[in-house]
Amino acid sequence: MSQDWARLAQMFSRYLTLERSLSANSIEAYTSDIQKLQQWCELQLGGASPVLINSNQLQDFSAWLAEIGFSAISQARIISGVRSFYKFLLLEGIIQENPADFLEPPKTGRKLPVVLSAEEIDVMIASIDRTEPSGERDVAMLEVLYSCGLRVSELVGLRTTDLYLDEQYMRVIGKGNKERLVPIGNRALKHLKIYRNEIRVHLNISPLYRDIVFLNLRGGKLSRQSIFLLIKKLALRTGIKKNISPHTFRHSFATHLVEAGADLRAVQEMLGHESITTTEIYTHLDRNYLADTLVKFHPRSY
Repeated sequence: MSQDWARLAQMFSRYLTLERSLSANSIEAYTSDIQKLQQWCELQLGGASPVLINSNQLQDFSAWLAEIGFSAISQARIISGVRSFYKFLLLEGIIQENPADFLEPPKTGRKLPVVLSAEEIDVMIASIDRTEPSGERDVAMLEVLYSCGLRVSELVGLRTTDLYLDEQYMRVIGKGNKERLVPIGNRALKHLKIYRNEIRVHLNISPLYRDIVFLNLRGGKLSRQSIFLLIKKLALRTGIKKNISPHTFRHSFATHLVEAGADLRAVQEMLGHESITTTEIYTHLDRNYLADTLVKFHPRSY
């Protein structure tokens, strides 16, 4: 029976790679989800093939995840992976009915993301020492993160051939290799040009990374971890107590646009969200902002 699991998991992994163009990290996460279902089957069903599992048994698997201590968020992620696996089996004609059709993840609630104010972002960027060799690069990176709402993986993978500075936009390769066009704000544009024309041209760039925009001082590609550490360092330096990461700049980008009245569909397009429901979280943030404003300034709010 374990051969069935291995064969089907391999087929599923190939499908995720070729048909859905997912990253190696995403495929690894899906594989881990299927392995947890296999583990449960070995414990409860003697290692039965996944094609023999029925709807009630999948409900038992879901309950088991909670019993062994997975958080609601982890349960939801695993169940999402299992649902995708069974959709694939149905698509391939390996099963005739989908036992995961009624498998629902637990309610996790929607945790609102941490957001920086425009003033906090300004203070962090102003604290960068631009006399250091890396200073202009760091300023340009943070301006781009905030001005364009990029994911950190999109920032470190940004290519010189993706920049159309005269037209003030960039092409971004997002999740699933999906492309989108994002405008570049004036401040980000200014610092990108300074970095490109005055700093990057003097680096001894590795042939592997000639097309990568943001480089370390040795001419190599920056890691996502290095951006994370930079932001933590700047937050500590400026006394910002919020638990922030590179993604906080993306949240701040979207929140400030929504607060200013931007169309939600336009924000969705710039963020590269597949579904508008993902973008709608920023309307909740905006309502919180409005409520705080009421409490602070309305004479009848006390």
